[in-house]
Amino acid sequence: MTNLLSRAAWARVIPFLLFMALLALRGQLTPSSPDAAPGAFDGRWVYGLAVVVVSASLFVLRRQYTELLAGSRLSWQHALLSIVVGVVVFKLWISLTEPWMVLGEPAAGFRPVNAEGELMWGLIVLRWVGAALMVPVMEELFWRGFLMRWVDNPDFEKVDPAQASFKAIALSTLVFMLAHTLWLGAIVAGLAYALLYRYTRSLWAAVLAHAVTNGVLGVWVVVYGNWAFW
Repeated sequence: MTNLLSRAAWARVIPFLLFMALLALRGQLTPSSPDAAPGAFDGRWVYGLAVVVVSASLFVLRRQYTELLAGSRLSWQHALLSIVVGVVVFKLWISLTEPWMVLGEPAAGFRPVNAEGELMWGLIVLRWVGAALMVPVMEELFWRGFLMRWVDNPDFEKVDPAQASFKAIALSTLVFMLAHTLWLGAIVAGLAYALLYRYTRSLWAAVLAHAVTNGVLGVWVVVYGNWAFW
């Protein structure tokens, strides 16, 4: 494995692995309940730990992310396109929910409501910040910045995103799908972000679209109480 992945590759893989490990840990911990012992740890706060740890890893490794450094800024036209793509993906994500469009059960549900039925705003803010600000950067660096280009060439930094093969787009989107329960929605999102990256040649476009999708989704979830989407 060491021979397959370069230092640049590990810089994109490590934050993703940290996030998935902490997500798995959160799935093993039970949120506080009315009959929980006083002072019992609420597993939902592990998400806050994930935000801190993964954000710290991204900061430490930031110089490795050449696709996000100066010179890769978005034009206003591409930024507007990214926002539109993000909103469209959000709309499709909440619509593609028929039983046959769902793969298994979420590894860790997130319902920021206490025993009295009151919203826990600390948890809500942490979740929204993580989903809308940290996750798009971490995931796009891994799924599109690394994996999609790595399929075409292990020396992935040499791959111009505009030249990414459709095989690379398809395979990276397939793996992206397996990480989500809404598999059809994940395919739509994965293809949208990948093609946006390919078209604009800027990973910031995919990051912005992903951030818009997750940010709008988070507001919608809180307003309508559709916690299953979190």
